[in-house]
Amino acid sequence: MRCGTKCFVVTVEQKNEIITEEVAARSQIEARKIVRNRYGGDAKVKSLRKR
Repeated sequence: MRCGTKCFVVTVEQKNEIITEEVAARSQIEARKIVRNRYGGDAKVKSLRKR
């Protein structure tokens, strides 16, 4: 883990499936980038909360 990382709970909708996952990132923007890289550009981030 890097300095300043926080844990975010991300809910993603992809192909009519809802996926909830924890992501370690420094900011909300970085958490969204991690999710987009993992699930592809067609995945929609439904919610993003700090844990």
